[in-house]
Amino acid sequence: MNGWQRIRAALKGEWPDKRPIMLHNFMMAAREAGLTMQEYRSDPRKAARAHIEAVEKYDLDGVLIDFDTATLAAATGVPVDDPVDEPSRCSGALLQSIKDVDQLEAVDISKNERVQIWLETCSLVKKYFGDEIYVRGNCDQAPFSLASMIRPSEGWMMDLLLDEESSFKLLDNCARITGQFIRLMAETGVDMVSNGDSPAGPEMISPEMYRKFALPFEIKIVAVAHELNFPYGLHICGNTDVILQDMVKTGADAFELDYKTDISKIHEICKDRISFFGNIDPSGIIALGTAEQVEEKARELLSIYQDSPRFIMNAGCAIPPMTPSGNIKRLVDVTRSFPMDIT
Repeated sequence: MNGWQRIRAALKGEWPDKRPIMLHNFMMAAREAGLTMQEYRSDPRKAARAHIEAVEKYDLDGVLIDFDTATLAAATGVPVDDPVDEPSRCSGALLQSIKDVDQLEAVDISKNERVQIWLETCSLVKKYFGDEIYVRGNCDQAPFSLASMIRPSEGWMMDLLLDEESSFKLLDNCARITGQFIRLMAETGVDMVSNGDSPAGPEMISPEMYRKFALPFEIKIVAVAHELNFPYGLHICGNTDVILQDMVKTGADAFELDYKTDISKIHEICKDRISFFGNIDPSGIIALGTAEQVEEKARELLSIYQDSPRFIMNAGCAIPPMTPSGNIKRLVDVTRSFPMDIT
């Protein structure tokens, strides 16, 4: 099997010949390619080269193409900072009052330069690898997360409590924007799409609020991807133990979850129905730990998932740029050599 076939099998619940590996490594890929984040986000040819070199250097099965968590927000008019060697980040908000939601103008993100660079990078990487390497085109923020950027985050939390009607209007607006990005991404030729929705996790809102305000819009976005015949992955940071059963209702094909979420609980709930990308601590273990610690954590994950084909090795979130090359190589070596029980 090649990398494309391995990940496709894992997403379908079929046994690959070896455990597949797809890393959330865009910052590390840029650094190893000699690029600042400013260079990476400004030139799709350079960004594509960084990912291609990383895949070939580490013998990865798939590539996750990501840029930051501020692209869709910027496309709507949210102020954004662009540090030279860090991902872009929101520096303000668009709506100072949720009552102004009706004044939001319709946005066509296809005309946004940041969006176009992201899409062109995905297209170039897919064109290069064809059906040898599986390409996951991340589509920035899910609706709840995007709404929390259009409004100041503290204000958004109060909006949910005090003005549900306007909050749902903003979420509907954000769902249209996220859905447009997924439709544009589908045209690039990638194999899979995904979004992040970390502000919807239990570290920010209660499970009840997740079910009311975030889950219905995640369901809508998954439906867009499935309408286009694309597998869909959902990423939420933090400890998601208490909402895992709810997340299953999104209909997502895969979860990428933080190391803070109990791997045994993930396995229990997901092993027979949803594929799992993860979930080694990207900073404490992969970037700052020893190769031996990386191996220990990798073996722990592989052992727990030994009875299920629905596992793709990854970190729990974005891997820091200064991660030692030797730690990634050890992760790949351990994953490749670990025996699978396919009986």
